[in-house]
Amino acid sequence: LQNAELGKRAPRWIRDNEVTMCMKCKEPFNALTRRRHHCRACGHVVCWKCSDYKAHLEYDGNKLNKVCKDCYHVITGCTDSEEKKKKGILEIESAEVSGNSVICSFLQYMEKSKPWQKAWCVIPKQEALVLYMYGAPQDVKALATIPLLGYTVDDTPRSADLPHSFKLTQSKSVHSFAADNEELKQKWLKVIHLAVKGETPECQNELQMN
Repeated sequence: LQNAELGKRAPRWIRDNEVTMCMKCKEPFNALTRRRHHCRACGHVVCWKCSDYKAHLEYDGNKLNKVCKDCYHVITGCTDSEEKKKKGILEIESAEVSGNSVICSFLQYMEKSKPWQKAWCVIPKQEALVLYMYGAPQDVKALATIPLLGYTVDDTPRSADLPHSFKLTQSKSVHSFAADNEELKQKWLKVIHLAVKGETPECQNELQMN
């Protein structure tokens, strides 16, 4: 698609089996680490790092869709200095974020039908609408981030083994979490319920004070 048409018309999707590497950063895909993602604007197959952007696409009723870095620039007109901020998002050290967080603790995490794994989860104060996931409290790089705005929270436990679980869903992405006890689960839910509506705990305090 020409730049002018990006987001206005649905692209032709390149098939997963037509590429062996990310069409943006050229990193090879392998069975373990690199999952393939499609840019919803140009249809290219990209790795998770290059698909960590979202833009409103006209052809999809202006809904927010995953797009690659290049399309993000074209559609949003965002500059490189903003891009640098975005790029560093996963590079923030866990200890730094945890020390200045709204909430942080270990939670069990499951995506789709993969096995549960333990993750150090943090919602930083300066980005109270984003959940960072680290392998351990001292890791220097986050494994993933989940922008919480717009997610639906379902706090009914699904499995008897993990009674203190809850899940976040948004269109096709589903993230399941489980806390070690009910008290911790409720603490997380309190913050997450605000974040999905675009509110932060500070806003809430001000509301209560007023």
